Amino acid sequence: MAFTVFLIFAIFLVLSIPIGVSMAMGSIAPLIFGAPGASSIQTIIRGTFGGADSTPIIAVPLFILAGVLMAEGGISKRLFNIFAYFVGSRTAGMPSAVVITCLFYGAISGSGPATTAAVGAMTIPVLISLGYDKTFCAALVATAGGLGVIIPPSIPFVLYSLATGESTGALFIAGIIPGIVIGLFLIGYTYIYFKRHGEDKEKIRANHAQLKAKGFWNIFKDSFWALLSPIIILGGIYSGVVTPTEAACISVFYSLIISLFIYKTMKFKDIIPFLRNSVKGYAPLLFILAFATAFGRTLALIKAPALISGFILGTFSSQVAILLFIVILFFLLGMVMDTGPAIVIMAPILLPIVKAVGIDPIHFGVIMVVNLAIGLVTPPFGLNLFVASSIVDIPAMKIGKKAFPLIVAFSAALLLITFVPKLSLFLLGR
Repeated sequence: MAFTVFLIFAIFLVLSIPIGVSMAMGSIAPLIFGAPGASSIQTIIRGTFGGADSTPIIAVPLFILAGVLMAEGGISKRLFNIFAYFVGSRTAGMPSAVVITCLFYGAISGSGPATTAAVGAMTIPVLISLGYDKTFCAALVATAGGLGVIIPPSIPFVLYSLATGESTGALFIAGIIPGIVIGLFLIGYTYIYFKRHGEDKEKIRANHAQLKAKGFWNIFKDSFWALLSPIIILGGIYSGVVTPTEAACISVFYSLIISLFIYKTMKFKDIIPFLRNSVKGYAPLLFILAFATAFGRTLALIKAPALISGFILGTFSSQVAILLFIVILFFLLGMVMDTGPAIVIMAPILLPIVKAVGIDPIHFGVIMVVNLAIGLVTPPFGLNLFVASSIVDIPAMKIGKKAFPLIVAFSAALLLITFVPKLSLFLLGR
C-alpha cells in the first residue's frame, strides 16, 4: 500500500497538480482502496487542521514579511557597500563582496529567492558596469542566494523543526558555520576563476576610489542599522531572551522602523501592499504544511516509514553509505521539488533512520537544508535561476550552465559539512 500511495502522489505531481492537492489525494488513497489502518475522512481533516494550528509556524510568514520590508528598504545596497569597501580592490573582490552580502542578507530574509532578488537587483548592474560577464554575475548571485536558506534565520529550518519537533533555535545556530564554509568555497572559486580570466582593474580601482572618497565612517553609519539586524535576531535567540517566533516578530518591527524612520526608503502607504505580497507568498506554503501533516500521519498508519527504513538499513550497512545515499536523494529531489515540500514530506520519514545509525538530528537537518539549497540553482526547476533570469533577461538554462562550477564548489562544501558533523554542532557544544 505504501508504494501505491507514493505512486499516486508522484502521478499527480507529474500531471502538474499542486503539491498540497497531491498530498491530499495520497492521504485518502488507503481509504479508497480499503487498506488496513487507513484514516477516516474525519481523521484526515483533523490532521490537516492540526498541521496549520501551530505557534512556531507563525515565524514563517513573519520572516517572509521582514525579508520583503528589508528588500524594499534598500538594505542590500548598504550591506554591499561596506563589504566592497574592504575587499573591492582585491582579486575577485567585488564578486566576493556579493557572496558576503548574500551571507548577511540571508540572516535577514531567511529565503533563497528573496536573497537572490534583493542582492541581485542591486549588485548585478554594478558588476556589469565594472566589466564582469553578465551571465557569470547572474550565476554567482543565483548560487550565493542559496545561502539565504542556510544562514539563520532560515525558513527551511523552521519547517524542519515543525516536521520533526527539533529545536528551531538549535537549528539556527547549527547553520552559522556551514553557511560561512559554503561562502568561503564560493569565494575561493571566484578567486581562482578571475585569477585565470582576469578583471578590468582600471574600472575596479576607479569604483573603489569612489567608495574610499566617501570615507569609512560615512559608509559604516549608513550600513550600521542593516548590520545590526542579524545581531539582534540571532543574539536574542542564542541568549534565550526570545524564541524564534518572537525573534521573527521583532525582525518585522525592526525592519519597519529603520525603513520608515531611519533610511526613509518606505512610506506608510506601502505597508498594506507589502503585507498583501507576504500573505500571497505564505498562503500556498501553509496549505502544503497542513496537508503534509495529514499525509505524514497516513504514511505512518500504513507503516511506510518502517518499510523505507527497512529498505535503507538493509541495503546500506554503514553510516557513510547512508549519508551518501541521502545526499544523492536530496540532490535529485531538489532538482524537481521546492525546498519546503521536500522537507515536510521526507524529514519525518528519514529522521528515525539517521537516528538509528547515530547521526545527530540537528546535523541531519543542516545536511538536508544545504542539500536542497543546491536545488535552488540546479536545472530544470532551480527557482533562483529564474529569479536571476528575470533580472538580467538571460535564459535560466544558460545561467544554470554557467553556474555549474559554482554548484560543484557548493557540493564540495556540502560533502565537508556532511562528513564533519562538528561544523554543524560545534556552536551547540555537541
